[in-house]
Amino acid sequence: MDINDLRSIVTVAGLLCFLAIVAWAYGRGSQKGFEEAANLPFSGDDDQDAASHTSHPR
Repeated sequence: MDINDLRSIVTVAGLLCFLAIVAWAYGRGSQKGFEEAANLPFSGDDDQDAASHTSHPR
């Protein structure tokens, strides 16, 4: 096993990771969570001190 074999293995592993991330991002189960996250900037109050009165769930 030389350096070129290692490079090939790393390239294939990187491609598989990329394809797994793409499948997760475009999967049906992720759409609802992404839509909720996209609307977060619009759901807050217009008050300047609203951030100090909100509590974050743990």
